[in-house]
Amino acid sequence: MDNKKTISIFGTSKTQPGEDVFIAAERIGSALAKMGYIIANGGYGGTMLASAKGAAAASGESIGVTCTAFGPGAANEYITREIITSSLDERLSELIDIGDAYIILPGGTGTLMELASVWELKNKHFADADKPIIMVGTFWKPLVELMASADPNCPKYIDVAESEEDVINILEKYFEL
Repeated sequence: MDNKKTISIFGTSKTQPGEDVFIAAERIGSALAKMGYIIANGGYGGTMLASAKGAAAASGESIGVTCTAFGPGAANEYITREIITSSLDERLSELIDIGDAYIILPGGTGTLMELASVWELKNKHFADADKPIIMVGTFWKPLVELMASADPNCPKYIDVAESEEDVINILEKYFEL
C-alpha cells in the first residue's frame, strides 16, 4: 500500500485481556496491520491497548492520541507514536482528523461521544463520504434503530461488521486495496 491509511479505533477502556471485546480489538488491530493500515486510538488501556497490541504483533504502526487532562501517564507500551493533547475535545478532534475510517467497538459514554461525533459529521456532510464508520458487532444496534426512528437517513452512514474479516472487506470496498 503506497499511501497508508490510518484507521481510528474507538471502544471501551475497561475491557481486560481474555474478554470478548479485548480479543476482538486485538484481532482487528492485527488484521489492519497485516493489510498495511496504521491504527490510531486513545493510547491507553482496554480496546486501545488491545488494538495496539494486535498491530504490534503484526509489525504494524499505531498512533496513541493521549490527553494531559487525565493527569500524568504515557501511552501503552504497544503505541509506536504518541500525540499528546491537552483536552478531550482536542483529543477527539485529532483522532477524527487523522482517521481515514472509524471503527466503533462496544464502549461507554466516551465511545458514545466518539461515535456521535463522527456520525454527525457524516450525517451533516462535514466528513468525507469516503471515510467509513464501521460498527463491530450488535452492541450499538439499538442506538442505530433509535436514531433511525428520528432520522431515517442516518443509518446509511454506518457499516456493520461481525468479525475482523468483515472489517477488512468493508475497508477494501472503500479503499480498493
